[in-house]
Amino acid sequence: MTAITAPALLKPARPSLLRLTAVEVRKMTDTRSGRWLLILMGLTAVAMMPVVLYAVPKQDQTLPEFFSASLTGVALLLPVLGILSVTSEWSQRTALTTFTLVPERPRVLVAKLLAGSALGALFACFGLVTALIGRTAGEVMGRSDGGWALSPGRFGLALLMAVIAVFTGIAFGMLFMNAPLAIVFYFLLPTLWTTLSELVAKLRGPAGWLDTNRTLEALSEPGVTAGEWARVGTSLAVWMLLPLVIGTLRLIRREVK
Repeated sequence: MTAITAPALLKPARPSLLRLTAVEVRKMTDTRSGRWLLILMGLTAVAMMPVVLYAVPKQDQTLPEFFSASLTGVALLLPVLGILSVTSEWSQRTALTTFTLVPERPRVLVAKLLAGSALGALFACFGLVTALIGRTAGEVMGRSDGGWALSPGRFGLALLMAVIAVFTGIAFGMLFMNAPLAIVFYFLLPTLWTTLSELVAKLRGPAGWLDTNRTLEALSEPGVTAGEWARVGTSLAVWMLLPLVIGTLRLIRREVK
């Protein structure tokens, strides 16, 4: 007797990574918290333009200055978006649906990283457009005398920092699996480490390797040396890679209830 397999009983095709990324982008923007977070990032970029126009000396109002100011909100809030993209799976009880449809949890994680990076890149482009508008307004008003040149390296650095922010936020989200805890520790731990390194002389040496506030600052200067790249890699290994590895293990092993 020949067995007949109905199409409905066939194993469904595995969704592509591109489709999973699109789903994660939608999940990051569809919730009320995610939507307001994105709106706040956009409003912060716009709100910083008058600050530069009226607080920065006329000759220093360059396009890179406007661009850096426009990314203030992104630098602060993009990691929070990454945290919420992970913790919302458990707080809103969507983990059961997500991991039932896609049992391979590392693929979901990769999709979240790509989705957050895409949104970060989008806001970097939005910041550039906002900076151009701000610099143009300064020219028309006669308040800006700075240059218009923005090197590709400067824009590339903004993209890199956006990716780092997303990855670190997602790492902390997986590490704590709780939005309030992850957000508090994300901002508290690096700040506490910076403060201690300023107060305790013996910590200033290690801080040069482990304090991201110091190590990442070198990337904004031309001619980054191999030693400075080593410091960047060491600090990111502690604050981004280690939480990401531990968080991934927690994500894979956590039971969905």
